[in-house]
Amino acid sequence: MKDYEQVIVWLDYFNKNLKKSRGRKLGLAKCVFDPSLKELSDAATESGLDIAETNERARFPKRPYVRSGYISLPKAGKTKGAILEMISKRLVAKRAAKSKKKKQQPDGQKP
Repeated sequence: MKDYEQVIVWLDYFNKNLKKSRGRKLGLAKCVFDPSLKELSDAATESGLDIAETNERARFPKRPYVRSGYISLPKAGKTKGAILEMISKRLVAKRAAKSKKKKQQPDGQKP
């Protein structure tokens, strides 16, 4: 039975490799390449959201042949779009910081 007090946030909403018709919800600038469930969970937690449930074995309905995963969050008076925007900011910032850190390593060391 559907829980109307929860919002389901799928990994595919933030996957830059997907077209919007295949499940991406945000613009390319607000997405990352192949996000992981851990990255999504961390971004949601850093945004001040409480995670009620995670499922890494679930399959996104538009891509039933690929395991995707999702997190479930309480609505807490916010719209789904606002929640996605909050998570997106953290997710993109973390990924940018991670790639910047890799580029700053001195020559001769493996990343």
